[in-house]
Amino acid sequence: MAGNRKMDLVHQNAIHVEMIRKEQSHQKLHTEFSINPHRKLHILADKPMSRKPREVIAENSDFIEAFHKAREEPTKKYTTPQTASQEVGWISTPLIPSNRGDRRLNFNRFSTDVTKLKESALQRQSK
Repeated sequence: MAGNRKMDLVHQNAIHVEMIRKEQSHQKLHTEFSINPHRKLHILADKPMSRKPREVIAENSDFIEAFHKAREEPTKKYTTPQTASQEVGWISTPLIPSNRGDRRLNFNRFSTDVTKLKESALQRQSK
């Protein structure tokens, strides 16, 4: 029978007070703010025709360091790759030094009789 009865205002208020008391006991107030260094920070510029002078912001070295740290390349941030996809190309220095004179590894363009003949034919057509 208790399910069929309508609750009066006193019972509804008591339930509401109990619910607020439970919420406040589990609530935690955060008073310190810090940016997430792993997210991109978007700064919006003022409107071009704005007459309002720009605000001068005092430099905060911790904020600037965190901002620059977030924008660094992964190889400069971490000593080892953090994910499997970062392992590919993590060590980007060449295994052997580049030598442009070595004909085994460098295939430079050069002209042969066939290419010279075709080039001269194309020049005659364009005139």
